Amino acid sequence: MRLAAVFALFTLAACAGTPSLDDEALSDRQLDLEEFFDGDLVAYGQFQDLFGTVRRRFEVEVSGDWDGERLRLVEDFVYEDGATERRVWTLTKTGPETWEGTAPGVIGTATGEERGDTFNWRYTIDLPIPAADGSVETLRASFDDWMWLLSDDRLLNRAYMSRYGVRIGEVIITFEKL
Repeated sequence: MRLAAVFALFTLAACAGTPSLDDEALSDRQLDLEEFFDGDLVAYGQFQDLFGTVRRRFEVEVSGDWDGERLRLVEDFVYEDGATERRVWTLTKTGPETWEGTAPGVIGTATGEERGDTFNWRYTIDLPIPAADGSVETLRASFDDWMWLLSDDRLLNRAYMSRYGVRIGEVIITFEKL
């Protein structure tokens, strides 16, 4: 009986709503990734598990470079527990509002679409997760990233994480241009 209740809870959580590019626009801002991420930024974020418990907080220094064809993002993470991580994204604009990207650990190619002040970015990645014994394990997770331009220098990012199609948590990040 207890197992059935846990399964039902996971099923409900997996069905919880997420944004859509067809949602009504709340502003007339236009997000241009290449413009917003060209230069230096700082971001603050946290990971929350399925039950809303904050499991990890971090700060990220981001250095972006748009060369007219590709956007390169160097992300340097510093976690509250002192761990560090670097992720380097290479994004290519594939159409007026579409993008593809790669980064170490990303399985295949990430895909994204801009619409108005919103950007949706989807990918699967092998994430390094520190274990209690000091070793590092790998967690393969799929991300459904949603970004909203709040002002010329601020962007909100909410990423829905899933594993085997079941939501396991969320990452919330605010990016600020320096």
